[in-house]
Amino acid sequence: MSAKWPMVKLGAVLRQRKQFITIDDASSYKRPRVQLHAKGIVLRDEVPGATIKTKSQQVCQAGEFLVAEIDAKAGGFGIVPESLQGAIVSSHYFLFAHDESKLSSRFLDYFIRTPGFREQVAAQGTTNYAAIRAGQVLDYQIPLPPLAEQKRVAGRIEELAGQVGEAQRLRQQAQEGSQSLLRSMLSSDKNEEVAMRSLVRQRPPDVIVKPDANYSFAGVYCFGRGLFRSVTKSGMEFAYQRLTQIKAGEFLYPKLMAWEGAFGIVPPECDGLFVSPEFPVFEIDQSRVLPDILDVYFRTPSIWPLLTGASTGTNARRRRLNPQDFLSYKMPLPSQKAQEAFRHVKKAMDQLMPLQRQTATELDALLPAILSKAFKGEL
Repeated sequence: MSAKWPMVKLGAVLRQRKQFITIDDASSYKRPRVQLHAKGIVLRDEVPGATIKTKSQQVCQAGEFLVAEIDAKAGGFGIVPESLQGAIVSSHYFLFAHDESKLSSRFLDYFIRTPGFREQVAAQGTTNYAAIRAGQVLDYQIPLPPLAEQKRVAGRIEELAGQVGEAQRLRQQAQEGSQSLLRSMLSSDKNEEVAMRSLVRQRPPDVIVKPDANYSFAGVYCFGRGLFRSVTKSGMEFAYQRLTQIKAGEFLYPKLMAWEGAFGIVPPECDGLFVSPEFPVFEIDQSRVLPDILDVYFRTPSIWPLLTGASTGTNARRRRLNPQDFLSYKMPLPSQKAQEAFRHVKKAMDQLMPLQRQTATELDALLPAILSKAFKGEL
């Protein structure tokens, strides 16, 4: 923290405010969600009073500092936004009003996102789950320059944060544009619709589980985000008698989560991992279709409802895409010439991925660096 700014306890500029109301069954109420890791406060829901069991609730005011009693050590706090003026919270939350002649809410909002503040919160209690008391919050310290300086610093942070946000938006826009280009290359009225069973072949589970052996599993993210390395378990920790050991370039999905776009080609970093029988695994006939074609096609959100229609189960979240339905599904298959052109474009895009990941990491690190400099008095 800046050596030239005095450190004061929050109790010198904040006061706990308790305003409880009795919930009216005939009215509706906004309820906030305090995101962890100091990510701010957003709308959780808006519900009729009749559905709220605890009839005594606190009323939030915009600009107040809201702290979750249980989740504070995990960053469960933030400034109440204008959109949640009048929202309600239970007695398990603390609300603090501030003296506007001494403390800018914008300055406080940025300070509570710093490691210096998070460390003060984490130091309280004996376990990671110990509840925070209101009095402890008032004992936390904050660097406190004059009000005019607070506003200048907050304005400078907002200016720089806006530039970072714009860079992140442009990066995301470029990434989405790349995916749109690839998807457009797969769209043609000339493409013949071909059943998946003529393009892929299902592989049966090929590994007999041994109780004393360890198995590193693969998982599949929902919403077209591909495969990842998951947990490692011994054969005694699960009930499956057989597993499938997957190979790079194969295609798979979890039966239960297919409706959420959990499809993917096995990447090189997942080669040799294992999946349960709940994950159908398919070898691809690359003389007919390139793995990259399937990868992009089945990551397309508009395709997922078409597959969900073939799924079984009365509850949407319990639907299962069985392999026979998947093999019967028909996809528009580009010509070999179009597939080769697609492969060249995707290869060029893939070569840019390391740079994009590095850029994303650097952008994510910029705001913490800005906050660090700001509260050292270096902005």
